[in-house]
Amino acid sequence: MTAATATTPLTRGVFGRASLKRNRRWALIASYVFLIVFAIFFLLPPYYMIITALKSDAEVAHMAHNPWIIAEGITFEQFKLLFTQSDFLIFFKNTAIVTVCTVVITMCISVLAAFSLGRMKFWGSGILATGIFLTYLVPDTLLFIPLFQIVKSLGLLNSYWGMVLVYPTLTVPFCTWIMIGYFQSIPKELDEAALIDGAGQMQMLFKIFIPVALPGIIAATIFSFTVSWAAFVYPMTFLYSADQQVLTVGTVTSLIKADVYKWGMLMAGALVAAAPPLIIYAFLMDYYIAGLTAGATKG
Repeated sequence: MTAATATTPLTRGVFGRASLKRNRRWALIASYVFLIVFAIFFLLPPYYMIITALKSDAEVAHMAHNPWIIAEGITFEQFKLLFTQSDFLIFFKNTAIVTVCTVVITMCISVLAAFSLGRMKFWGSGILATGIFLTYLVPDTLLFIPLFQIVKSLGLLNSYWGMVLVYPTLTVPFCTWIMIGYFQSIPKELDEAALIDGAGQMQMLFKIFIPVALPGIIAATIFSFTVSWAAFVYPMTFLYSADQQVLTVGTVTSLIKADVYKWGMLMAGALVAAAPPLIIYAFLMDYYIAGLTAGATKG
């Protein structure tokens, strides 16, 4: 009886570990299956863009060929036509100017606002911070009509400088919210040590908080860059001449004429336009994730 009693828990433990390993293995297999399915689903559009951009107009128009393969050989004709026979380079230049200016303005405002709301506690700072974030939730489809009147009254209608004025309304609230969470996660001992050493508020900001909060600043910068680069509603409403257009609107309006779609050039333009954000995310993704999750825990 004693030997049988001793072997029963041992047997249960062995079978329990085997069952646990089997469950983990099936969970791992299921995870990989779903990962592969989602990867295929999300990579199909970029794949189709690439192969379409590398086809000639004749092959794109030839409906007998399989649209998912390149049957007549790779060609860079679409990129050549895009750069030489369209205003794509003008659109790219305008977008770069608008995006850089918007990012600079956004970060200057967001860092100062987040520092004052996150570290310089005063009456109503929490309510004000929440109110700033809530303004981000207002869709731009509701704002473009009053903003149209403001831009028109300032004489910036049909000027990409008007986008520099209105884009921060999309970027500043969320970037400020990101930075508030990051500044609040920094230990208060740094403030006390700086005050003991005689540092002022601006010295604390530039010499202590900005270096420490660099991942959060990078995350806010990436977000601001992405929103400015990909904005569509405002340029569609405020810009209508080719020399002032940005990529998102100019590429579509210049390469679609009535019912004629220049698919090869459209796909080539989409690939070139997507390259800067893709490169930035590829190199700075870790900082972006760290900045977004920093406010979850406070030191």
